[in-house]
Amino acid sequence: MPIASDHSVRFALDGRVVSVDVAEPTTTVLEYLREQAGRTGTKEGCAEGDCGACTVVLGELNSSGGIDYRAVNSCIRFLATIDGKELVTVESLQQGAALHPVQQAMVDCHGSQCGFCTPGFVMSLFALYQQQAQHPKEHQFGDQTAPARTEVIDTLSGNLCRCTGYRPIIDAGCRMSAYPTPARWSRDDGQSSSRVTTLASLQRETALTLPGFQAPRSLAAFAAAYQAAPDSLILAGGTDIGLWVTKHLRELPPILYVGEVVELQQLVVSDDGIEIGAAVSLTAAWAAIVEQIPQLAELAQRFASPPVRNSGTLCGNLANGSPIGDAMPALIALGADIDLRCGDAVRRLPLENFYLGYQKKDLQPGEFLTSVRIPKPAPGLIFESYKLSKRIDQDISAVCAAFAITLTGDTISSARIAFGGMAATPMRAPATEAALIGQPFTAATIATAAAKLADDYTPLSDMRASSAYRLQTAMNLLKRFHLQHSGSGTLLRTDQAQAVEAAL
Repeated sequence: MPIASDHSVRFALDGRVVSVDVAEPTTTVLEYLREQAGRTGTKEGCAEGDCGACTVVLGELNSSGGIDYRAVNSCIRFLATIDGKELVTVESLQQGAALHPVQQAMVDCHGSQCGFCTPGFVMSLFALYQQQAQHPKEHQFGDQTAPARTEVIDTLSGNLCRCTGYRPIIDAGCRMSAYPTPARWSRDDGQSSSRVTTLASLQRETALTLPGFQAPRSLAAFAAAYQAAPDSLILAGGTDIGLWVTKHLRELPPILYVGEVVELQQLVVSDDGIEIGAAVSLTAAWAAIVEQIPQLAELAQRFASPPVRNSGTLCGNLANGSPIGDAMPALIALGADIDLRCGDAVRRLPLENFYLGYQKKDLQPGEFLTSVRIPKPAPGLIFESYKLSKRIDQDISAVCAAFAITLTGDTISSARIAFGGMAATPMRAPATEAALIGQPFTAATIATAAAKLADDYTPLSDMRASSAYRLQTAMNLLKRFHLQHSGSGTLLRTDQAQAVEAAL
């Protein structure tokens, strides 16, 4: 039977239930592991979810009666948010004197020098290993078949190595499935059903309530709680709020956690488009979006790292309202709207109208974002999104652009263009759009429209890019969009470019 509500955080660790009295709601999983549990294999590096030294794996019950395992950054994940989940650390992989295949592969491939970052790499690879063991058909490799090198590289995009070099670590990831299947942590693990039973026993009927922390379990209860205390802080994945604690050393107001609200965990794909609830992870959200809109595959892959995407939420990214948030330009160009709720009242708003100024949103006291709706692209819509940053992975955009046009014959009949990194908010380019609509889809039209970007935006200079660079590259991205879809250029699409790169 599910347990009743109390004031302790309960989770599974190495097959047993752990109950922790949390005095501070902002206590992180990393702090608990190192300072209370004595599990110092998990390291603290950057304390902001960038380096991956703190990576652990969380297990959650899925709708099929199994457990999904995902890597997360423990340095910015509040302990209270793992209530009812299974926590797996590098120490959990121990099997007597035997190493787990991931660990053995790291040894045999010489994937460790100082060893500080090694546990994080091991846990990221373990998450990939476990996902394959639980869902082999969803991955590019099966029993005794090496994972694709690209899949290993994607898996490790949130882990930083300062001394070994990535080649032997990647080699270990490619080789890990060649070892004998371990007695633990496999599809045939006899303890799997026990772990499922343990997690099922931890599921609550009523809300977890701690001093300064509430996790309502229904949308109505959440709305009522926020309306009664509108100065509360809404927490989703914590991939931004966690830094307020670890880097800014801020004292947070009482926290309302969306992660346990059943209605906000819904992700619905229909003939009209996709509706994504506020508690849906970025991992799940991007997977659904890319399936419907494959042009966003590269943006999804470069959006943070797997551990960040596994904790963070798409709606949290939208609600944050950062001018360089990568999701907003694409969703604005596609015509997405959002649902906002205050008490029992719900209103719908175009996403582009949500942002009023830098870190200012169209939100009333007690009102919060419940979901985003992304319409299905109309037949004939030409759409692309591009991200420019200093690094490919795990980097903040200098410029992020999205273009959506419809052609009637050779004439542009509609245009929606949005940029991030060009203004105080993600926003459309009305002058540029006006210069396109009604004109032929030619290089001359594009050149005229590109010049109008200077009327739409006055970008700032900062550590990521100068104002001049941002404006020039914004113009170039519009030209790239035209070359990619006019048939008059030789621009390589991303998949073609990757194929050429792999052949070199």
